[in-house]
Amino acid sequence: MSQPENPSAFPACNEANVNGTMGMTLRDWFAGQAIGAVIRQCAGDAAFGYPEGIESMEQLFAGKAFAIADAMLAERAKGGAL
Repeated sequence: MSQPENPSAFPACNEANVNGTMGMTLRDWFAGQAIGAVIRQCAGDAAFGYPEGIESMEQLFAGKAFAIADAMLAERAKGGAL
């Protein structure tokens, strides 16, 4: 399965190009929007230990936030309406 399009979240003109990027990607922005809910949902679960390969709460939270962002990009690529 190919990766969904991941454009710049806040497109800017060429003058705003910093370090070869056009700023934050849509995936990064989606993950940032999801992280608060992920922390609220998962904080209690983390007290019971981490899944294999996860070494910290922060890694658990970040992984889940980016999983949500990836799902949002995939849904966006399909047209987004249920």
